[in-house]
Amino acid sequence: MSCGLFAVLFYMLFYTLYVVGTMKKLKPYITAMRLRTLPQSLAGVALGLLLATADYVVNPWTAFFTLLTAVFLQILSNTSNELGDFLKGTDRKDDRKGPAYTLTQGLISEKGYRTMVWTYAALSAASGLTMVWFSFGTFFSYGAIITLFMGLMAISAAMRYTLGKNPYGYRGYGDLNVFIYFGIVSVLGSYFVAAHEIPNWYLLLPAVSVGCLSTAVLNVNNIRDIESDRLTRRTIPVRFGEKKAKVYHVFLVTAGWAAMIGYTMARAFDWWHYLFVFTLPLFIVHLVKVWHLSGKALDPQLPMLVISTFLFSLLTGIGFVVFLFQ
Repeated sequence: MSCGLFAVLFYMLFYTLYVVGTMKKLKPYITAMRLRTLPQSLAGVALGLLLATADYVVNPWTAFFTLLTAVFLQILSNTSNELGDFLKGTDRKDDRKGPAYTLTQGLISEKGYRTMVWTYAALSAASGLTMVWFSFGTFFSYGAIITLFMGLMAISAAMRYTLGKNPYGYRGYGDLNVFIYFGIVSVLGSYFVAAHEIPNWYLLLPAVSVGCLSTAVLNVNNIRDIESDRLTRRTIPVRFGEKKAKVYHVFLVTAGWAAMIGYTMARAFDWWHYLFVFTLPLFIVHLVKVWHLSGKALDPQLPMLVISTFLFSLLTGIGFVVFLFQ
């Protein structure tokens, strides 16, 4: 069974590379992936896997395909978001504050873009199935069924942010979905896939931490786009105004730190557990800039917060693993 899944996955990877490689221009397809967002998708998963490694023996293939599935889901979310905005006419080139979209510029045809979106959906499913097989050795155990269901929900959420008849991103539910999928599901889900159990309630705290910081990434994006979003979306900044959205942003980052500190305090004390504190200057600089900047000037704060969150998560997990092997 695992050989068959490998064959399907690598065939799809080969097909994707073949299709993209035969295009006249490779750059638009790479741009559409929005590679600068990928560390955000890996932050929670890496943390969950490292925390599981500190408590259990983790199958390396399970860890690899968990990370790969997270990458495919992030790219699926990015490409689906662009396609949804394009189809609904909300992607206006003149109003855009962030990186330019490839569809609006005519760099990729709508048909070609649809094919790319569905290819990443299939890659997400194939990688997720392989992850489940390596973890549980079957698709029919209790844990495997739960994981498969959550994977199906994650694919649906990635595509329905702006796609479909009633996209949740336009109705102001983006923050909640990011908190759930990039925080709770990402950390607890990857831990569960690696360990086959959630051993204690306070493991929820690092999931809440990453969820808050990931939601902050979306929030700074929405603060940047507040003017262009007024006609089409009901985001937090649009609903409450830029100043209150910035207060909300400070709350999200502070809550993320508080939750992680609470988790480290709940575990056996060791200085290695606080390795993530080295990222504090990055978050302070980020908050100061968000508070004083507006519009397009905020765009650099997105990758800064994404990288800061990734380092925050990675150092936390590494600290617990190092403590184990002292």
